[in-house]
Amino acid sequence: MASNVLRDARRIVVKVGSSLVTNEGKGLDEGAITEWSRQLAALVHGEGGAKREVIMVSSGAVAEGMKRLGWSQRPKEIHELQAAAAVGQMGLVQMYETKLREQNLGSAQVLLTHADLADRERYLNARVTLLTLLQLGVVPVINENDTVVNDEIKFGDNDTLGALVANLVEADALVILTDQKGLYTADPRKEPDAAFVHEAQAGDLKLEAMAGGAGSGIGKGGMLTKILAAKRAAGSGASTVIAWGREQNVLLRLAAGEAIGTLLVAATHKNQARKQWMMDHLQMHGYVTVDEGAAQKLRSAGKSLLPIGMVSVHGEFSRGEVIGVRDPQGVELARGLANYSSAEARRLCRKPSAEFEQLLGYTGEPEMLHRDNMVLTGH
Repeated sequence: MASNVLRDARRIVVKVGSSLVTNEGKGLDEGAITEWSRQLAALVHGEGGAKREVIMVSSGAVAEGMKRLGWSQRPKEIHELQAAAAVGQMGLVQMYETKLREQNLGSAQVLLTHADLADRERYLNARVTLLTLLQLGVVPVINENDTVVNDEIKFGDNDTLGALVANLVEADALVILTDQKGLYTADPRKEPDAAFVHEAQAGDLKLEAMAGGAGSGIGKGGMLTKILAAKRAAGSGASTVIAWGREQNVLLRLAAGEAIGTLLVAATHKNQARKQWMMDHLQMHGYVTVDEGAAQKLRSAGKSLLPIGMVSVHGEFSRGEVIGVRDPQGVELARGLANYSSAEARRLCRKPSAEFEQLLGYTGEPEMLHRDNMVLTGH
């Protein structure tokens, strides 16, 4: 199992913690970021194997801001943390942009909050943007938008954000790079007999009992947050590896199938997990009825649903909500994430995509439901 999960992964989210990025708060570790960028480039360019899509979730803004402001202790006041994040984010993104460009890779800064991923419309917007960046061969560098939120700084951590991003883009794997070799049965600094956990199932409650508190004074995430992040990532079918970020060629060796760190395996394949998630939406806000031609394309070929094949729209729903698709006889064929609200969908019924801009005032996706965001429920 260990050799297959990362070797077969085509879309990978890599998360690095503050203590690694800032060398325990001494300032951005240029050498480490250079090394990760080199490995990311090798994965994206397909050196020695298949090309991968990679997203970087990086901590370090607050720690870098503290250094730039001359603060030796992490402040407790929210406004001071926000100020440090704002100052530090400038240096953090500049460093990644420079080092990725040296590897002939484009990069993009994406700042997210948990609220962005809780709201269905903003969730869908973020997903479309990230997938477009990946298609363009650009590496998104994601951090939490600490400057404008309160509770995320107080209680949030980028391990959780890494898992949410893995859910968002349906990643095959989440790699959490930390200052520990992986997970032990107890804190090895306190218990010399602690055994190393090479592999376990994500979500196993025994793992949470093993985990200790936060290990670093610079970062916020301890091993428990990583175990909970793996559990969350497994919800969309992504397995997680927790490994030492300074291990030589760690990302390339994982991608080659080498067992490094702790592998927490997702019990459900990502396609099955997504299908189950959509099937579980028992109370949907609406549905669209399609003509027989569109119904046949959905049944036989699993094609995306285009508005030109829609006959009518029922109920009230927003962009990003799960809706149903019914054939002319009223039988449910599919469920999926709506690219348009019910009001917009009514205007688009029987219309080709060339007319969307005139009808809506903007050009959106050509599909009402994209096949990647849709599951067939009947025949």
